[in-house]
Amino acid sequence: MKKWIRTTVAGMAVAGLTATAACGGPDAGEGGEEGPIAIGVLSDLSGATADVGTPYSEGMRGYVDWLNANGGVEGRDLELKLNDYAYDVARAEQLYSQYLNEDVVAIQGWGTADTEALRQKVTQDELPFMSASYAETLVDPKETPYNFVVATTYSDQMRVALKWIAEDAGEKAEVAVFHHDSPFGESPVGDGKKYIEDNDLGLGYKSYNMPATATDYVAQLGQAKSQGAKYVVIQNVSSPAAIVAKNIAEQNLDMKIVCLNWCADELFIKLAGKAADGHVMVQPFAPPTVDTAGQGDPSAFLEEKGTSLKEKSLHYTQGWYTMHVMTEGIRHLISNDQEVTGPNLKTALEEMDPVDTGGVTQPVDFGGDSHKGVEGTGVYEVSDGELAPLEQDATP
Repeated sequence: MKKWIRTTVAGMAVAGLTATAACGGPDAGEGGEEGPIAIGVLSDLSGATADVGTPYSEGMRGYVDWLNANGGVEGRDLELKLNDYAYDVARAEQLYSQYLNEDVVAIQGWGTADTEALRQKVTQDELPFMSASYAETLVDPKETPYNFVVATTYSDQMRVALKWIAEDAGEKAEVAVFHHDSPFGESPVGDGKKYIEDNDLGLGYKSYNMPATATDYVAQLGQAKSQGAKYVVIQNVSSPAAIVAKNIAEQNLDMKIVCLNWCADELFIKLAGKAADGHVMVQPFAPPTVDTAGQGDPSAFLEEKGTSLKEKSLHYTQGWYTMHVMTEGIRHLISNDQEVTGPNLKTALEEMDPVDTGGVTQPVDFGGDSHKGVEGTGVYEVSDGELAPLEQDATP
């Protein structure tokens, strides 16, 4: 068994909105060069998921600014080649080609659709690819050898949600799944149904598409009510999920929401207001309301800049530690006098000790047979406008 290793982060520099987060100099990838190590970044800053994509992107930039201000990776800076792809797959593919010509050694992506669209290319080009997509289709190295999933997969989050629902209901219950109209939204739906069948949970299960242009979800809730649903699992971002919470409150429906990762956050609470209380959140990244060692460095950095982690949200920390995990792979190479290349970084991520995030997540551990970095997740309940822990490190 691999031992756990804590890699703490202590202090940061300003996270601006520029596309490059390092000084100039030669790109990395050539053994012996001491110039910046280039990483391509696809961010959604203006598209359909910009509400959560923006703080995530800011977290990555903040981490790199801190790292470079404090000596970089064993004396080498990271250089982020960061652009807004506006949740557009064609734009993501265009930017990927651009980054390839700019000699990046790895890519930080964002959505499920673009991550899946690029997976054959990153395999061919031997570029390690991490993103904010936790689709289970990305974790098998035999199929996607250069994709790495740093958090609990959407399917495992769904399994945890269904396990919690079965225990909370104490008897047979109906579950409605409301999901984003995209590969991201559909990712865990089939696996959830299979989990119920395989474990004989006694739960009814139907899924409902959430059109992106909808101003309310009264129609979907009417269908869920006809189904007899007492629980609504949401695989979507915060804004539409908050509308569902308000619709439930307005109609006085006896339904409890269980949000997965991308609506299990502070923005959902802010937008839903009092309607958020009592709903349950499956969230792999500890929110700022939970005191963990790993919250210290992002908090200190943001406070120096006149803001706070609470204002930026847990998605800031999510971006921070995703970049941190990739950086630890690069650190592993440099400290072992190995050339920083895509193939070498892939091997380093598979072979190095687990990365301890200071309790923000479970330790992130990849292997040659699985690129699923984390098994467990936190489960929270919204209470008085905050995420209160129900269970730490819940697993299916």
